[in-house]
Amino acid sequence: MRQLSKRTQYSLRALYALARGYGHGPMLISQLSKDEVIPRKFLEQILLSLKGLGLVSSRKGRGGGYLLVHPPEQITLASVIRMIEGPLAPLPCASETRFRKCDECIDIETCGTRMVMKEVRDAMAQILERTTLGSVCQKVEAARQRQRSPKALTYHI
Repeated sequence: MRQLSKRTQYSLRALYALARGYGHGPMLISQLSKDEVIPRKFLEQILLSLKGLGLVSSRKGRGGGYLLVHPPEQITLASVIRMIEGPLAPLPCASETRFRKCDECIDIETCGTRMVMKEVRDAMAQILERTTLGSVCQKVEAARQRQRSPKALTYHI
């Protein structure tokens, strides 16, 4: 996997916002755009794409907007990133889902770079597979709580 594209970064931010609001009804594009600081036109394209991927649904009219199709605890970052970016592997020869021999490769079975990149892919996949939208929202909320709570002062006499 290369560096995450702006589209994927914004998609994740929009999905986190929808995860925080899960169970409270649809969210308006204008509110999502403002809260997550995502350009509205770009967000419209992203939400349509996420809808096509089956991650979000939309409701029209008064009280309409976008919402997650599944609970946040059921949507992994690995699945989202694969849907938007493609394979997690940094090289096509290290990919489990879209394996392709590299053009420069002399011997795929003894290629040191491939061996290491498979380990990188496996480690990254392991983290992203166990990380859900819900767990990310919990981590963010815990970090915000720590940030808001006053630091305990220790006095020595």
